[in-house]
Amino acid sequence: MRRLVLVGLPATGKTTVARALADEWKIQALDTDDIVAQNVGMSAGQYLRAEGEAKFRDRELDALRSVINDDTEVVVATGGGIVSSAHARELLTAELTLWLDADDEVLLARLGDVERPLLDEGAAALVRLRAERDKWYREVSRARIDSAASIDEVLARVTREVDRLSR
Repeated sequence: MRRLVLVGLPATGKTTVARALADEWKIQALDTDDIVAQNVGMSAGQYLRAEGEAKFRDRELDALRSVINDDTEVVVATGGGIVSSAHARELLTAELTLWLDADDEVLLARLGDVERPLLDEGAAALVRLRAERDKWYREVSRARIDSAASIDEVLARVTREVDRLSR
């Protein structure tokens, strides 16, 4: 395995799982939101609010391209909306991409009071994002992983899928 990419709604654990897998596999973990922040000099959320979703998605696509064009072994955590770009979906489909998902109640509990630019409306926004994006997560991923379990169980599930898909 050269690269694993994780997609999914906010709070599905993409960043946490990417870091834990990278530690376990002794490879690098990258987060497209962190790359965007480094490139624009502010957090991904601040940039999204300041410049709007279209400009943010362009920067996010640039971040994904930079990771995919690099030959480093890496686990990549993407922003939840990266799949909204057809260009990003094309890139993700060519990668070993897994979809982390959990029930909305789990995601809302994980989000708590954390500010997320596209989730200002809480549960209603999450329902809207799921309705909009689920078809794209299915399109780009090779498997859906239920991430509602403990981190150890989610890591085991991801590892089993990667092993199965790498045969």
